[in-house]
Amino acid sequence: MKFPLAGALLALAIAALPADADDARPWQEQVLDGYHAFDPTAADTPKALATLIERGERLFKGKFVIEEGAGRPEATQAIIPTKRRRPAAESHQRLSGPDANSCQGCHFDPVLGAGAPFSSNAFVSEGFDAADFDTTDPQFSNERNSIALQGAGLVELLAREMTADLHRQRREALRTARRTRDPFRQALSSKGVSFGEITASPDGRIDLTKIEGIDSDLVIRPFSHKGVIVSLRQFAVNALNSHVGIEADERFGARWTGTADFDGDGREDEIGPGDISALVAFKATRPAPTRKTDLPEDWQQAAASGEALFSQIGCASCHIPALPLDSAVFEDPGPLDTAGTLRRAEVERPIRFDLAEFPWAKGLERDDRGRLLVPLFGDLKRHQISDTRNERLGNELIAQRFVDRDVFMTAELWGVGSTAPYGHRGDLTTLDEVILAHAGEATDARKAYTALQDADRQTIIAFLRSLEIAE
Repeated sequence: MKFPLAGALLALAIAALPADADDARPWQEQVLDGYHAFDPTAADTPKALATLIERGERLFKGKFVIEEGAGRPEATQAIIPTKRRRPAAESHQRLSGPDANSCQGCHFDPVLGAGAPFSSNAFVSEGFDAADFDTTDPQFSNERNSIALQGAGLVELLAREMTADLHRQRREALRTARRTRDPFRQALSSKGVSFGEITASPDGRIDLTKIEGIDSDLVIRPFSHKGVIVSLRQFAVNALNSHVGIEADERFGARWTGTADFDGDGREDEIGPGDISALVAFKATRPAPTRKTDLPEDWQQAAASGEALFSQIGCASCHIPALPLDSAVFEDPGPLDTAGTLRRAEVERPIRFDLAEFPWAKGLERDDRGRLLVPLFGDLKRHQISDTRNERLGNELIAQRFVDRDVFMTAELWGVGSTAPYGHRGDLTTLDEVILAHAGEATDARKAYTALQDADRQTIIAFLRSLEIAE
């Protein structure tokens, strides 16, 4: 299904006009101001882009109300449209949701778009159709702390480029195997991060048993604690349904479900692709975290020593200080968006804007090839982070999208000095505590940390505390 330019602009123009006198009242409580179709020109000029981001911020901060579709009495939080066996008894529910009135309700500390304390945790389940499973029992739901979105646009772009590298390596391995008529083993890596290896056979089969930290489709999904969300667009569509009960018609509308009111709340086509794009633009342009610049001299010296030790004891093997980005041009929808989100093939052209042009990006370093260095302190890879001797970071009982319960995405540490508490549940109060909770693949690094003198461990904390989200 295409969204012609003329039709998109007409829909936007109509949506901007008040349908009745109530729409023009400045004290109205609704967040949505009509249905916004996808508009590929929405970022073609600096003014247009600023308007798009401003609308995204208003949607992110806005407190949605029942009149515009908040709540989902006959639908679950599942990412695939799923009906409840019976309507929910209450409009809001902390366990199965909706558990918030706005995006800001889970992303506000220390600034808009960041994380939240333990009190704002969400409960993630597969979206059971019966209320009997709406429980904090870890057999049925995983409790999760909010992730900060600062720098998220750069993270998604890194994931896109790394996915393209891995897919190219897979194609080349298949071509080599066909040409030589022998199995060909191909190491998988991108931007210095290893993802194991594949073996291609001349008949087109690929042995995936030795891949590491990634799904079998070799797509890097950079968002969520488990690394299961591919894009900020998917993130927005998922979260609006799960946490607020606002359902995007690109997933829950008539095209996929056969009805414009899948959740049975009497409101059709609750949010259009134009507003999802506004949310994407707002999240993608959140400034990247930085380092504190006004530190006293003793902290500066401790942080410098701590950063060196951080690398020496092995922490930087997963928390890689910076990954190179070839292009900072962000496109929405992206190349990896799939069914359930608006896709590249469904639009005349994507919305485009260059993150490198934003003032906050000017301070990021570049390498000798001119690539932007994204200082995320991560590797966009999943790792086993707990084991039977130390299960502190593997305390979930159910898998999410087939990712083992003790496997999590490497947490990006940029901004970590501003995002306490720590861990996927947000119940580890200090950086020292979360480091000591590492196990599994991180066992050697944790042991090296514990073997340090207390003064040396404190320098690592000083370094991590210098990585901040600017307020």
